[in-house]
Amino acid sequence: MTLDTDTQKRQVAQAALRLVPHGATIGVGTGTTVNCFIEALAATPGRVPSAVSSSQASSARLTAAGVRVLDLNELSELHLYIDGADEANDARELIKGGGGALTREKIVAAAAQRFVCIIDESKLVRRLGKFPLPVEVIPMARELVARRLRACGGNPVWRERCLTDNGNHILDVHGLDISAPAALERELNQITGVVAVGLFAVRPADVLLIGTPRGVETR
Repeated sequence: MTLDTDTQKRQVAQAALRLVPHGATIGVGTGTTVNCFIEALAATPGRVPSAVSSSQASSARLTAAGVRVLDLNELSELHLYIDGADEANDARELIKGGGGALTREKIVAAAAQRFVCIIDESKLVRRLGKFPLPVEVIPMARELVARRLRACGGNPVWRERCLTDNGNHILDVHGLDISAPAALERELNQITGVVAVGLFAVRPADVLLIGTPRGVETR
């Protein structure tokens, strides 16, 4: 019997929970697969007493699950970060930001000693880029950044009616050549007005847990 996508997400969330030491403070990301992870936390009260969250949406879910949400500035170290992705390749490089939380996700990932990414099999790709690359920008610089992105070969589309938790805009960039993800991430980060790029290649995931019809695979 094969597993549907929702079941794959729940199983990979359970696999991630098994990597969390009892009583640990962890980082928690944003998205539908992460929501399954938070549901798993809610079903095991006290397993994770506190967490750092990458978004207001996840903070609300964690609070409802009985997990205290901490400010990252309160911590001197963070051992583990659990988050999903919109795309992932075999090198554990990611595209993230479909949910609009890419900047805070990148901050928590940078602070964590270990980054565990949880996805279902549909998110695994040979080459990043079919999913448009989210870029968070300062609102007054949106068109300036868009012109620079067009010069890089991309087609940026403003995600209208979307304001990030930081009060910024998002451009979803179609058609970019992402054959060298880390190099492109560094290049786009240098554009004035860019807050964060949804490429997680300079700091990729340390572990990739993949929900498949055959069960959970680890890379």
